[in-house]
Amino acid sequence: MQPSAPQSSPGPDNVGIVDLATLTSMSGLEFLTAMMRGDLPGPPISKTLGFRLVEAEEGRTVFVSEPREEHYNPIRTVHAGYTATLLDSCMACAVLSTLPKGTGFTTMEFKVSLLRPMTKDTGTVRAEGTLLSRGRRGAAAEGRLTDTSGKLIAHATTTCLIYPF
Repeated sequence: MQPSAPQSSPGPDNVGIVDLATLTSMSGLEFLTAMMRGDLPGPPISKTLGFRLVEAEEGRTVFVSEPREEHYNPIRTVHAGYTATLLDSCMACAVLSTLPKGTGFTTMEFKVSLLRPMTKDTGTVRAEGTLLSRGRRGAAAEGRLTDTSGKLIAHATTTCLIYPF
């Protein structure tokens, strides 16, 4: 059952794990929308990496984040794991946005192509995931990570396994 009033505001401190009964009571799009409103907490990884879901519609989601020094690798650029996590999140949630109540999924594989480096000076980045195809047991999606001027930083594809809870 979806709460009637927000538990707290959306943001980096509203994170946690949603219980299975709540998760299975909503479609994927309802679940994502409740997270954006702050009715449900975001995933703990969003606090760790400083990203948030800002758009969700059927087959498409958008996350934003600002790269910081704590995301750096030893050569003074943002670690590829940060990029991969943002892209995995937007693609996986694009798949989730199409799932009915009582249905889950897991990422089976993903491929990321890094096109340009990021630093703390890159500014806000936008990770947009779009569904390519969805069947009863599997789905494919693509993701694009861009900077504020629209330059492509990285892109990715994923395949997800769909299953009943």
